[in-house]
Amino acid sequence: MNKIPNSTNKVCVTYSTSSALTPTAVALGKFDGLHRGHQQVIQPILNQVSRQKFTHEHTYSTVISFHPHPQEFFTGKPCTLLTPLKEKVQQLQNWGIEQLILLPFNREMAALSPQDFVEKILVQQLHTRMISVGEDFRFGKQRRGTATDLQVIAAKFGIPVFIIPSYTCEGERISSSYIRQTLSEGNLHRAKLLLDHPYYLTGKVVKGQQLSRTIGFPTANIQIPLNKFLPRHGTYAVKAFILDESTNASPVLEHLLPIGSGVMNIGYHPKVNDSHQLLEVHVLDWSGDLYGKTLRVQLEEFLRSEQEFSCLQTKKAQMIADCGIASSLLIANQSKDYETRFVA
Repeated sequence: MNKIPNSTNKVCVTYSTSSALTPTAVALGKFDGLHRGHQQVIQPILNQVSRQKFTHEHTYSTVISFHPHPQEFFTGKPCTLLTPLKEKVQQLQNWGIEQLILLPFNREMAALSPQDFVEKILVQQLHTRMISVGEDFRFGKQRRGTATDLQVIAAKFGIPVFIIPSYTCEGERISSSYIRQTLSEGNLHRAKLLLDHPYYLTGKVVKGQQLSRTIGFPTANIQIPLNKFLPRHGTYAVKAFILDESTNASPVLEHLLPIGSGVMNIGYHPKVNDSHQLLEVHVLDWSGDLYGKTLRVQLEEFLRSEQEFSCLQTKKAQMIADCGIASSLLIANQSKDYETRFVA
């Protein structure tokens, strides 16, 4: 993606069109995961805004999505996301997007006809100058409106609509549901290819039972957002970073401090009910205090499925093996990445 850096301003996030910055150049969609396909949909509005930077009227690059997720509204059940709001905002900011509008998805929104959605929301309230959508975009009551319908309706108001063909990877259409499937299978390499970056988990380090500490493998227990999608349960080779939240850190750009490679286990707590999921990471060759820190764990390799241990010594033997395998794999991956960059 041809990113346009946005290093001076934070993304404006609003749940109301009345407080939105206008006029707008709009990318429409759910945008969960902000994967390669989403990047293609967003790129035209960045190009449009870049071309108009020296005109007298500034058009704000805007991503429009919905809150709650339409699936939650129709099913009444919460859904997990590849990119919860905080992660989504940060990624959009990295790309140079100026505004994220989260339209309240309620009965009134669900009942709008395609014509009314364009006229009342995009034209009258957001003063939209151009629109970009994927070819599978659906909108309006009962999802009756197609991308082509949007193009026809918007043309009546002189608004151009870019319809972006579905983006494929190795013959498969890239979608958020397909990425979830690959993560559920533990296929991190495919997920990384689809997302254009490794999948990661971010959360505060909280105190656990500290059992692993007694066998020489202290672990950090990470508390992630409840609506963050978790990949297949099991053990992973990971890279760990501390998110710098000091007063000297930029309020716009994330500052990640690498602390090393490690092994992470994702699973259920053996002594608590099945709704309590446990995320523990052991950072190799690290002895600092992580309690209260925000840790980002980048998933690199799936090592094995979740398993129970009859005693702590059995668990220790397995952890020694896991750490050895993880260390070798991550060194090998680092060499491959270096070779790829060097050749490129």
